[in-house]
Amino acid sequence: MDILKELKDRGIVKQFTNEKKIINAQKNKKGVYCGFDPTSDSLHIGHLIQIVNLKRFQEFGFNAIPLIGGATGMIGDPSFKSDERVLLNNEDVIKNKTAIANQLKSMLGEKIKVVDNLDFYKDMSILDFLRDVGKHFNLSYLLAKENIATRISTGLSITEFSYTMLQAHDFKTLYVDYDCHIQFGGSDQWGNITSGLDYISDFDKNHKAAGITFNLLTKKDGKKFGKTESGTIWLDSSKTSEYELYQFFINQEDDECESLLMFLTTLSVIDIKKIMVDHKKEPFKRLAQKRLAKEVVTFVHGKEGLEKALKITEALFSGNVASLDKNTLSSILKTMSIVSINKVKSINELFISSGVCSSNREFRELLESGSLYINDEKINTADVDVTPNMFISDNKILIRKGKKKYYLIKMA
Repeated sequence: MDILKELKDRGIVKQFTNEKKIINAQKNKKGVYCGFDPTSDSLHIGHLIQIVNLKRFQEFGFNAIPLIGGATGMIGDPSFKSDERVLLNNEDVIKNKTAIANQLKSMLGEKIKVVDNLDFYKDMSILDFLRDVGKHFNLSYLLAKENIATRISTGLSITEFSYTMLQAHDFKTLYVDYDCHIQFGGSDQWGNITSGLDYISDFDKNHKAAGITFNLLTKKDGKKFGKTESGTIWLDSSKTSEYELYQFFINQEDDECESLLMFLTTLSVIDIKKIMVDHKKEPFKRLAQKRLAKEVVTFVHGKEGLEKALKITEALFSGNVASLDKNTLSSILKTMSIVSINKVKSINELFISSGVCSSNREFRELLESGSLYINDEKINTADVDVTPNMFISDNKILIRKGKKKYYLIKMA
């Protein structure tokens, strides 16, 4: 089975330039690359489809090459953006590159070669670039590119205008020096990818390079997948914990699961179809969501990350958070919203000042029914003072109402 058929069967492919060249590249184990600009110190869920696709290409015999845009990240891709990106300083780019490279290696294997395109330009003067690269790009050709044309009316600086030339030169450099024959990206990268192919053809009319773009992963309502009210879902566990990532996927709607399994996992199409058949028989068991969450969290954070997510999930479900080890407890506390209150003396004040109980009456009723907990220990009497011994971390107390409603209280 060839990679292109695999991608088509999954519903991933949007466009490609030359099927024969793609098949030959697979047959001869050539390189395939995708770029990641270091705009932050972590990749996010929107990058996940491209990372998984690099893994997919690996499994089909390609040499997968993740490219970090140490140079292009200093400029910013204008493709279909409404505004110009805020330029990063060199210190931030270096920090971001290191973090992203480590993430890519953890997901794709430590032996994978992560390439930085700054190496292509750091010894090249502006005159060298204009003479050796710029002369190959006709102005009317660039202006006709949809990814550029959409920005003309709102304003496009020469800085961003040069981005497509830099990406084209990246492709040509990888083609010549790294035996990389395929570039892929999201559907918004078609203009940049074809610019690279045209640029390569100026040097080799019989070149073997090809490009592929993939459909954007969208929800059933047409909105871009990964955009949430709570903000970005990061792949760095210090920004979005393993538990939060697991919960994000476990809470997906039934009719989203099949496409998410197709796009974001390396499970076979046959296995995914079987999962969906089993899921539809007993949807209340959420078999598809559980398998999706398991596969994604394991891919991003490994088996240890999955075990951590499951451990926290079970602790929250069973109301046994305080029994977790220190590191796991610290991880779960990061996911909780903090309620700050002034220092209080009694537990009655603690529950009311924090808003957990709306009145003394509710506090007494919940106390009598055995529904109030401090650090998962049931409170049986109101005659208890709040003491430093109750703090589990930095003047914080974990209180619970009922079976699963946790609140993290910090006293000033």
